[in-house]
Amino acid sequence: MNLPVLTVADLHVAYGKVDAVYGIALTVPAGQIVTVIGPNGAGKSTLLNALAGALPNNASVRGAASLLGQSLDGVSVETRVARGMCLVPEKRELFASMSVEDNLLLGSYRRYLAREAGYDDQMPVVFDLFPRLRERRKQLAGTLSGGERQMLALGRALMSKPQLLMLDEPSLGLAPLIVKEIFNIILRLKQSGVAILLVEQNARAALQAADYAYVLETGNIVLQGAAAELAGDPKVIETYLGLSGKAPRDA
Repeated sequence: MNLPVLTVADLHVAYGKVDAVYGIALTVPAGQIVTVIGPNGAGKSTLLNALAGALPNNASVRGAASLLGQSLDGVSVETRVARGMCLVPEKRELFASMSVEDNLLLGSYRRYLAREAGYDDQMPVVFDLFPRLRERRKQLAGTLSGGERQMLALGRALMSKPQLLMLDEPSLGLAPLIVKEIFNIILRLKQSGVAILLVEQNARAALQAADYAYVLETGNIVLQGAAAELAGDPKVIETYLGLSGKAPRDA
């Protein structure tokens, strides 16, 4: 059995007196894709930001989380990245006035500061995954299409050589064909050995890609199991897949 890359136990996040997520427990094993699906406002992005250490100052967090067996309690964002955690946020947060290549190099900046030899050695890997980024390496990030910006955000994250890649709504705002391409790339990343925690509103795509799934509603996990099994669960089908029968595996 794979040892977990990420372990979360009884995680609570509140803004003032309002609980955003509560009692969250989940595990991301090495080399697997784990997805968290649920409606808007369920707390999916709050969960990821809590794990990344990127919550606003008015948020309070309690519970336990560990990355590769090391506690994340009180650990800074920078240290979490140095330990192998990387978040690709929903808004992608690229530097529009910088080139594609320079945005990618920023992803390896921590490795550069640590004086790692070959700190930019993931650039050929990224260009192999995303040939369009190679073609546009000198182009300003702000001129890219939505799909290309998502590819750049993923590529920038990979430059840090993460052990755990956390993806917040990677399909948001993308055309169906581009969504399919992005999820094919996510599957390739899994094959490379990266553990992935995927937060996604496109339940069908997420369940087809993932090994294991959690359903989050109003801040709490209400259902979990093997992704293939949840794809056939009547409640999941009715609520998230919009189908009267089982979700088609080739959708």
